[in-house]
Amino acid sequence: MYVLRRVVLPLVLPVVLVAAWWAATASSTDFFWPPLSDILGTFPDTWFQGRFTADVLPSLARLGAGYLLALVLGVGLGVAIGSARPLRALLEPVLEFFRAIPAPVLVPILMLFAGIGNGMKILVIVSGCLWPILLNTVEGVRGLDDVLSDTARCYRMRRGSRLVHLVLRGASPQIAAGARQALSIGIILMVISEMFAASNGVGFTIIQFQRSFSIPQMWSGIILLGLIGIALSAAFQAVESRALRWYTGLRRSQREG
Repeated sequence: MYVLRRVVLPLVLPVVLVAAWWAATASSTDFFWPPLSDILGTFPDTWFQGRFTADVLPSLARLGAGYLLALVLGVGLGVAIGSARPLRALLEPVLEFFRAIPAPVLVPILMLFAGIGNGMKILVIVSGCLWPILLNTVEGVRGLDDVLSDTARCYRMRRGSRLVHLVLRGASPQIAAGARQALSIGIILMVISEMFAASNGVGFTIIQFQRSFSIPQMWSGIILLGLIGIALSAAFQAVESRALRWYTGLRRSQREG
């Protein structure tokens, strides 16, 4: 039953969708909607013969750098803002204003200040990933139990210990929720940033295929992005389940109690 729930059931919908796509395009003669068999046939030659190191790895490196930088900034600023009520009241309107600005709109502005190199692409990813992490961290710190905070002060816990064992651990479920949301945003912005004045990357290559009417190769790039998203989501879930084991155990005991 465990294997059925954890392994088999999550695969049912993808298998059904792939089978439906295969059946719907099996006899297709549309140039822009080729059969799935043709797309999958071009996949290995397109991405595993030079382009993996030339395009995929640079894209993942930029995504990792931007995501980790957004994670550090978001958690650090979120803890500082969430811990100080006057600072939170002062900055809340500004945060809401900048959160409402779509990150792709900032691409031309960032190109003016950061150029067209990797720095611009990383900043685009940071500009989109920062806000869900920051705002979720603020809410997580803001929602800490006052009794726990008073107890930590009564026991005269050092500031560093209180930060690690009370603030960060107590807010970690909210932080993880923001980090998961930011990961999907980061993948989208990775592709968008590579569509502007780039010379490599998955997004750049997909656009080149589209402009040269290499339609099966273009579709294979879209499938590759989906596979990257699945792999990163699975890796994030593995880290999250290990880091928040105490929280999931607490929730399970509360439901069973």
